[in-house]
Amino acid sequence: MIDILRAIWLIFPSYVANASAVLLKGKTPVDFGRKWRNKPIFGRGKTWRGLAGGTLAGLAVGTLMNQIYPTFSDGIESFLILFSLAFGALFGDLMKSFFKRRIGKERGEKWIVADQIDFLLGSFLICFLMNREWFLENFKLNYIAFLLIFTPLLHLVTNILAYALKLKKVPW
Repeated sequence: MIDILRAIWLIFPSYVANASAVLLKGKTPVDFGRKWRNKPIFGRGKTWRGLAGGTLAGLAVGTLMNQIYPTFSDGIESFLILFSLAFGALFGDLMKSFFKRRIGKERGEKWIVADQIDFLLGSFLICFLMNREWFLENFKLNYIAFLLIFTPLLHLVTNILAYALKLKKVPW
C-alpha cells in the first residue's frame, strides 16, 4: 500500500498539470493555427495558456507537496524535478496530438491508450532526461508498472467527470 501511495505522490504534479491545462483552456494555439502537410501541427485545443498554466499549476502543487513531505529534493534541483514532471505531462500530450493529427484523427476523436497515458509517458521521459539520477532512484519499475495501469483508469473517471461538468466536449 505504501508503494502505491508513493507512486501516486511522485506523479501527482503531472496529474495536476494535465488536469489544469483542460481547466485553463485558452485561445492562442501552441501551433498558432499553422499546418504541416495540410494538417494542424497540434490543433486548436493545445493552447499557450493551457501549457503555461498547467505547468505552473503542477509546479505550485509540487512545491506545496514538497513542503508537506519533502520528496522532490530542494532548491533548484527541486524546481527542475517538478518542472520536468509538470511540463513533461503537457509535452507528452502535445506529442500525442502531433501524431494523432498525422494519422488523420480529429480533435476530440478517441485514441484508446494514447489518450490515457500520453502525459504520463511525457512526464517519465522529460524527468528522466532532465533528472536521470533522481528519476531512477525514485521511479522504481513497480511504480511505473502500477502507474501505467492505474492512470488510464483514473483518466477515464476524471474525463467522464470533466465531461459531466461541461469542461470537456467528449468523455475521453
